[in-house]
Formats: sequence, structure tokens, C-alpha cells
Amino acid sequence: MIEVHNLEKRFGDVVAVQGVTFTARDGEITGLLGPNGAGKTTTMRMIGTLVTPDAGEARIDGVDLRRDPKQARTRLGVLPDLRGLYPRLTSREQIRYFGVLNGLVGDELDARVDSLLDQLDLRPLADRRVQGFSQGERTKVAIARALVHDPRNVLLDEPTNGLDVMSTRAMRDIVRALREEGRCVVYTSHVMQEVAAVCDRIVIVARGRVIAEGPPDALREQAGGIELEEAFVRIVAKDAAEETGAPNANASPANAQDTCAQDAGSPDAAST
Repeated sequence: MIEVHNLEKRFGDVVAVQGVTFTARDGEITGLLGPNGAGKTTTMRMIGTLVTPDAGEARIDGVDLRRDPKQARTRLGVLPDLRGLYPRLTSREQIRYFGVLNGLVGDELDARVDSLLDQLDLRPLADRRVQGFSQGERTKVAIARALVHDPRNVLLDEPTNGLDVMSTRAMRDIVRALREEGRCVVYTSHVMQEVAAVCDRIVIVARGRVIAEGPPDALREQAGGIELEEAFVRIVAKDAAEETGAPNANASPANAQDTCAQDAGSPDAAST
């Protein structure tokens, strides 16, 4: 489980994240959405221990990432937006290398590598250099690398970016399998069809703050039962209008967080 409470980050005079709070639970896929510049990538990097928060805290299975980032990393698997594969290494070598970095050796390492090659249908590519792989093949290798140490929490940043239809479908199955294994998955995407297809809960971030949170159906309902993409647009537009004091004709009169909090009677569904 990933618990984020009042995370803040500044870059000079720019406030990238201000008071972001949410919980991503085990056995669920939590979508982190927002327009460009909303702060979601910075939030993901803070959770992934790549950027140090200026304030607030995040816990990975109860481990405070600011106090013990090394221990927090052992509980995280991260698929970054830039896959960062080594072009001259084979698929097997990529996975083994990251397994060693995470403390795996000997038979345990071999077993994990073989399991992931089979699970992700990478066996035919196991001993080929990744240079020249398709985008879908590269993404599969990057996911195997992120999962080699069997983390219970997985951060997926734009996992279907650049994939064709068949590879996108395969990726959905992989993400759903992670959920079925009881893992905590945080998923970012700009493709609303993907979010609607795989996410159990959605956290919408704008201007560095959480402005709505809840299951996809709750977000649709608060915007009048429309498609998730239109609901997202209305929620973000409503927040922007409230910030500037301008009227917003497209916004639903219901408050996104209040409506989502009422869904399923969850006491923390609208935490911000």
C-alpha cells in the first residue's frame, strides 16, 4: 500500500506539488491523472524516491521514504516514462542486472528471470539485444526489469505510450494480472479509455493539488453520467474557474470530491 500525505515540492519559485494526499491500496489499480504541468510526474518521482519532497510524507507498506529510501525502494517496482534500457544488453541480461542490483543471486535470481520471461512472453527475445526491439517489446522488458525483485507496489508511468492495439491489449492484461496478485498499482496515462478499462480508483491532480478522487463511475456520475474523458475535462475546468473566479458553463454543480466521498461510503475517498 502507498500512502501519500501533504506532499509538497518546489523548483525555485515554481510550486510543482502542494499538499497532495491519497492512498493507493493493495489489490487495486489507482490512476493518477492530470493535465500537463499538473504535478503528477513530480508526485510519481517523489513516490519513486527519485525526487526528495520539501514537505509531507509518503509511506510504502509503512516505510517512510524520506527516512529510509533504500528500504522503500525494495518494495517498489518502477516503470518510468523513459524506459532507459541498455541497447547492447539482451532481455535476459537487462532483467538479471536489475535483479542483482536488488540483492538477488544464484538460484533465486535465475528462477525470477525465467518466471518473468515466461509470464511476459519474452522467451523468444530472451537472448537478443534490445536494440531494434519494437516499442511494445521494449516496454515488456522494462516491466520485467521493474518486477524482478517481486515488489508489492508498482508505479507504471504511461505504460501503453506508443504501443499498437495488440500490444496495448496485452499490457492491460499484464496490469490486471498485477492487481489479481494483490499488488498495489499506481498508473498514469493521458488515454482515458485506458484509465476507464483498468483503474479501480482515480486521483485527479491539477495545479499541484488533488481536486477529485474516487471510482471512475463516481466521477462520471458527478459530471452527469457522461464519458470519463468529458468528466475529467469538466472537473479540471471547474477547478480552474473557481481559481480565477470566472464562470464555468461546463462544470457540474456537484463537488467532485464530495460526490466521490459518498460513493461506497468510504471515509477517505475524498482526501486531498
